[in-house]
Amino acid sequence: MRTREAALPREIWVLVAASFVIALGFGLVAPALPQFARSFDVGVTAASVVISAFAAMRLIFAPFSGRLVQKLGERPIYITGLLIVAVSTGACAFAETYWQLLVFRGLGGIGSTMFTVSALGLLVRIAPPDARGRVSGLYATSFLLGNIFGPLVGGALTGLGLRAPFLIYAVALLIAAAVVGVMLRSSHLAQPTTGEGLRIMGLREALGSPIYRAALGSNFANGWAVFGVRVAMVPLFVVEALGQGEAFAGIALTAFAVGNAVVLIRAGRWSDRYGRRPFVLAGLMICGVGTIVMGLTESVALFLITSFVAGLGSGLSNPSQQAAVADVVGSKARGGPVLATFQMTADVGTVIGPVVAGLLAQHLSFSTAFAVTGVIMLVAAVPWFLAGRRTPDRIAPADEVIKDTGS
Repeated sequence: MRTREAALPREIWVLVAASFVIALGFGLVAPALPQFARSFDVGVTAASVVISAFAAMRLIFAPFSGRLVQKLGERPIYITGLLIVAVSTGACAFAETYWQLLVFRGLGGIGSTMFTVSALGLLVRIAPPDARGRVSGLYATSFLLGNIFGPLVGGALTGLGLRAPFLIYAVALLIAAAVVGVMLRSSHLAQPTTGEGLRIMGLREALGSPIYRAALGSNFANGWAVFGVRVAMVPLFVVEALGQGEAFAGIALTAFAVGNAVVLIRAGRWSDRYGRRPFVLAGLMICGVGTIVMGLTESVALFLITSFVAGLGSGLSNPSQQAAVADVVGSKARGGPVLATFQMTADVGTVIGPVVAGLLAQHLSFSTAFAVTGVIMLVAAVPWFLAGRRTPDRIAPADEVIKDTGS
């Protein structure tokens, strides 16, 4: 019990703080980006392509990032990724044509996947084995808070012009890269592991774990529902089905985020104590059912409640599934492609989910779109139900690799 509540390594807090800055800046430019793209006299579709380019490049270059992490180590790839996003974001502020903006934003996606994969690798290696859930919860909470406050700050900066948020974000990323570089440079925990104890985990080995396979499915469902459909469909549903103003869409999204924030850190701690699987299962089922009900409601109050409940479910499952993947890799192994594939599944869901849900809403109904999304979450729970249970008291001190059982 005392070990579980022990102070976390300094390096963890450095990564958590950097995550907050990254998410804050991402939320900072999000409100300005579509309008900035439209300022080049392009249509709504072309403006949307600029947003999609970032996600597409993340997806395309994720395997390459995993191989780089495997070969060069997490810290240099993390810092390089931050610098690429900083430079490309700053370049966006000076874009003079739509095509320049599109290219610069796409380059940012490459840097984004580099620091995302390497950050996960660092967290896997640095976090104490019996505190991985707690660390995952902290990291997710910092990212969530950045996403909440970023758009608020971005909205307040609109008076400075559409280019200002990009410059501010670029400077913030440069500072974050410098701080991370200095703070982790002398860290023995963050240095590439060499010599005895180093093992390389390939994707094929990880796929032999039922826990890892279950995590791929649930992360895909999470990307589809939480990062894709929720962001794309909730604003439309609120305006077109519930007859509310656009401002209310932000309130509905905030309700989900609040539900997330309520349990993220707690869920991580609980999963360290009681195991990963119960909370992933509960979270997927709660989020799935909540998403289905969201599409059926005609009441504004009920919609907010179900959004909050779905957020609770997402907050229960996400830290636990990430900690489960960390258990599979272990702190004495480097698994760049393993972590990159885990990230890719969420990105694939994020890209595909809104498209499928949009087609369903347009040709059938909003309720059908939300129902299909909820069912995908419920189906993703099945492999977790069938997979072996992993509890912290079964984590070996050496922690070279976690083997799953069918118990």
